[in-house]
Amino acid sequence: MKTVIIGGVAGGASAATRLRRLDEAHEIVVLERSGYVSFANCGLPYYIGGTIAERRNLLLQTPASLNARFGLDVRVNSEVTAIDPGARTVTVRDRVADRTYTESYDHLILSPGASPIVPPIPGVERALTLRTIEDTDRIKKAVDSLLAAVDSSEEAVGGQALDAVVVGGGFIGLEMAESLRDRSMDVTVVELADQVMAPLDPEMAALVEAELRRHGVEVALGVQVVEIKDDTVLLSDGRELDADLVIMSIGVRPDVSLARAAGLELGPRGGIRVDPQMRTSDDRIYAVGDAVDKSDATTGEPTLVPLANSANRQGRLVADVIAGRATRFGGVLGTAIVKVFDLTVAATGVSEKRLAAAGRDYRAVHTHPGSHAGYYPGAERISIKLLFDPSTARILGAQAVGGSGTDKRIDVLATAISGGIRADELADLELAYAPPFGSAKDPVNQIGYVVDNIINGTTRTIGWDQIDTTDRYVVDVRTAGEFRRGHIEGAVNLPVDDLRARHGEIPRDRSGHPVPVALYCQVGQRGHTAARLLTQLGYDVVNLDGGWLTYSQATAS
Repeated sequence: MKTVIIGGVAGGASAATRLRRLDEAHEIVVLERSGYVSFANCGLPYYIGGTIAERRNLLLQTPASLNARFGLDVRVNSEVTAIDPGARTVTVRDRVADRTYTESYDHLILSPGASPIVPPIPGVERALTLRTIEDTDRIKKAVDSLLAAVDSSEEAVGGQALDAVVVGGGFIGLEMAESLRDRSMDVTVVELADQVMAPLDPEMAALVEAELRRHGVEVALGVQVVEIKDDTVLLSDGRELDADLVIMSIGVRPDVSLARAAGLELGPRGGIRVDPQMRTSDDRIYAVGDAVDKSDATTGEPTLVPLANSANRQGRLVADVIAGRATRFGGVLGTAIVKVFDLTVAATGVSEKRLAAAGRDYRAVHTHPGSHAGYYPGAERISIKLLFDPSTARILGAQAVGGSGTDKRIDVLATAISGGIRADELADLELAYAPPFGSAKDPVNQIGYVVDNIINGTTRTIGWDQIDTTDRYVVDVRTAGEFRRGHIEGAVNLPVDDLRARHGEIPRDRSGHPVPVALYCQVGQRGHTAARLLTQLGYDVVNLDGGWLTYSQATAS
């Protein structure tokens, strides 16, 4: 049997090596149009920024190493230009030898990946994109040349700075913004949406925007680049930004050109349609990675998730299927993480924006725990948001932004979603605890306690985006000092420790009954204590979810 794989890197390389481990006699040919078959594409921005010093560290495998260890026939600079499903052949252009030939197959695996979206605007040819090693080399050369020119110029004595414009505020865009800032460039991120990091909800994305600005990155939201000039870019609001370097990072689209030309079916999101065994509409052709429509593990809806871990998993799965093993792909959560200067930003499952747009019932919980025990030095805050179904307590999604330990918590929550653990059951998880690593009540446990209180009726909450429109009497139960440093407009300060003695200060209506109350504290915990007290004293009380910290972060502008 002979399997031809179009594309290497994550999905294609995983399929090839797994298939060899399962079948030593199988003939395996990998055709990669670039000059590199296996590289760390997630590490590319860090090489440009200098965090990864050696380019060779990005190269994981070569055709020679894959042949030596796995007996694979790997051909780089070999672009497949056509597929003939009837004849079971592919047409290949050898870009080095400048010749074209055909290659037969018994099974064909498509792993062409995705291509950067480049809008058709004037001057866009000056913009650089980041997807491959070749792209990385171009950007690195451009940055190095610009910096060298500045260093050698007489104007450099006066502290001349170079300006970079990064178009797009997603994962790669923000990684590039940080990397260019590390190279001492003045950076502006231009994002068409009203927030950076589209997978996050606005109040969580606000933390990321604040971190960018804290490190000197300008952020232009709600605008787009309409023209790229010789040394500037023109924005849709009329502003013109200096731009010695322009990075285009507005997203990617699945590369389906070969599949479409071969008559393979495409899915509703524009990727290649596949079944749970990753078969296309032709049962001898499989597709994996960024080019395929996937199933959202939370909603069941088709989705496009260009992530390396799902591509690797699908590549391995296809090899198992070709080798005769029974297996299926269960869908994706879209779990993703990015470093933005001193912050870790992570998400899994669906966001509140998506749930609201779909009209789905949900509840949101915000917490702001420390990364480990507060009495042990070095604890860092983690802001966590959990979304769950109020009728079943099923976890629908989570987001986390903070310091050390953020990755651990989002991974636990992603595992909980996959394992069907209910939101209130997070309280029961026995997680590793020692003061340098966590708390006796881990941040994940704390979320479970909050959800349990909501489900069993112990707590009633109100969201940060509802407090300004409520007709309730708003009470700040923090200390007088905290209140002076910032509070919700119109709130009255009644510290929780004084509330038993002073609750009579809360107004009453004409019938003599206490008016409805909305409480808040810094993060929600003291508010919960105050709400329990007032509820038992006969008050109609709701507690602000996530407290002043969530509200102030979400409304800062």
